[in-house]
Amino acid sequence: MKLSVIVPFYNMEAEGKLKYCMDSLLGQTLEDMEILAVDDCSRDGTFALLQQYARKYPGKVRAFQTPENRKQGGARNLGLEEARGEWIGFLDGDDWAAPDMYEKMLQKAQETGADVVGCDLHETYEHSMKIGKIVNANTMDQTGRLDREKYKKLMLNPCSMVIKTYQKDVIDKYHLRFPEGMFYEDNCAGPIWMLHFTHFEKVEEPLYYYYQDPVSTTHFINEGKCRDRMKAGQMLVDQCRHYGFYEPYWSELEFAFTKLYYVNTLFTYVLLRNARISFLEELKQGIIKEFPDFQKNCYFGETYDREQKKLIRLHMKSSRLFLIYYRLLTGYRRLRYGG
Repeated sequence: MKLSVIVPFYNMEAEGKLKYCMDSLLGQTLEDMEILAVDDCSRDGTFALLQQYARKYPGKVRAFQTPENRKQGGARNLGLEEARGEWIGFLDGDDWAAPDMYEKMLQKAQETGADVVGCDLHETYEHSMKIGKIVNANTMDQTGRLDREKYKKLMLNPCSMVIKTYQKDVIDKYHLRFPEGMFYEDNCAGPIWMLHFTHFEKVEEPLYYYYQDPVSTTHFINEGKCRDRMKAGQMLVDQCRHYGFYEPYWSELEFAFTKLYYVNTLFTYVLLRNARISFLEELKQGIIKEFPDFQKNCYFGETYDREQKKLIRLHMKSSRLFLIYYRLLTGYRRLRYGG
């Protein structure tokens, strides 16, 4: 079999989301493929719907259910254990694919000898095949036979895993898997996976439909999700040490960790009404322990603006002063500019 597409689902019975996703895969122009639909212990009728698809399309759709809720990483890992395809693709359960997405990606692999292929995506607010806001993902200077410089670029910006297909032999050789039981699992897995492949190519078309659902778990934040982001950052560092990537890509890893573990967490957590100084202090001590000189990193200097750097310096000085100042600043801006 040429391709296995692994799709995790959680509480997707309502609003036709599951159907739109599954039907987009069943309508693929690539025929030699299987769909591994994994229900992550939903509390609604999701698994029953997936079983209906499996009965209707035997040999094409296989339905599985995790024994307990493992989040997307756990569901994907279950799919990887069951996959029979030469290539592996991932799709999120509330998104969908253009009819020729996987045919074009595997054709690109055949033409170039690549062992991982990506594409662009677009954001949409409706269930249709109309092109929405196009998001150009990986850049072309990241593609081709992968060398040290391209690996550095991929460490800094691996882009989403759902817009890629991966050669299963490489996955199996290094037993590549996802962190389980947490959000942001692909923020850890994405860079680590790319560092194991040798040739990356890209189809320069938006073939993946990324649905902007206002009730999606990716559109709200709480302290638990902030902790998952911190955990993903720490796992990224630990995995780099394990695989021998820590020293060769130290500057890129330092910045990737700083962005994921610290900066993104800092500027989302502080928006919470119940933001705690103790958490901000824990976050500060975590970045200092792992990369105490992160503010001197060249990528840090190039990426963040003057105000962001000022706020970070203030946080490094005092979590309490940072929180007070940030709330005064945002309150002033709301009064002046509205919103």
